Amino acid sequence: MAVKVLIKRKVVDKKAPELEALLRKMRALTLNQKGYISGETFTRIDEPEVSMVISSWQTLDDWRAWTLSKERIEVQEQIDKLLGAPTHYEVFENA
Repeated sequence: MAVKVLIKRKVVDKKAPELEALLRKMRALTLNQKGYISGETFTRIDEPEVSMVISSWQTLDDWRAWTLSKERIEVQEQIDKLLGAPTHYEVFENA
């Protein structure tokens, strides 16, 4: 069953070159993962520093495999270090 993953980050300086490069790298890596369907990025209207990605996956196992991959963990750790806070994840499936 397909799942949607909400990925939330508080990004104070969205134009920071280092952060921009890491987010592009994460996106590129994600595109090649088994079960990845799509992703959309949104900015919260009333709090522009809050960013949310809605990522779609064919199965929960596909998402979990990606979250446990060494390459994702390495990039995610760098992103969180730059942000000074962990990225927040919520996983949903059709009811």
